[in-house]
Amino acid sequence: MVDPTIKCLKVRSPRGATVTEIDWGDGHTGIYPHEVLRGYCPCAGCQGHSGSIRFIECHGAQLELDGIEPVGNYALALKWFDGHSTGLYSYRYLRSLCHCGQCQPNGAKNERPERPRM
Repeated sequence: MVDPTIKCLKVRSPRGATVTEIDWGDGHTGIYPHEVLRGYCPCAGCQGHSGSIRFIECHGAQLELDGIEPVGNYALALKWFDGHSTGLYSYRYLRSLCHCGQCQPNGAKNERPERPRM
């Protein structure tokens, strides 16, 4: 049985949006600013092979999503308008990046700490 907290039910990211929303199996709606998604891209090209993921500043076309594809039952592959498309975002990792008011209270939305690989 799949943990409902990491069961992706629906993804909303209209063309031109700056935020992607994901409905999860536990009823939570995750809010994902594109600045956060791209800044924390988990691919080796962005992060190297270290044990943690650091935030990388991005601008312009780097923050515009061109496509989102499911990868099995565990991740999403994001393709950006600048051609970058090698990051696989596991559902567990996406839950950790959620920027809704419940998951990132008060000023935590503006913090950019290093994150562990998941």
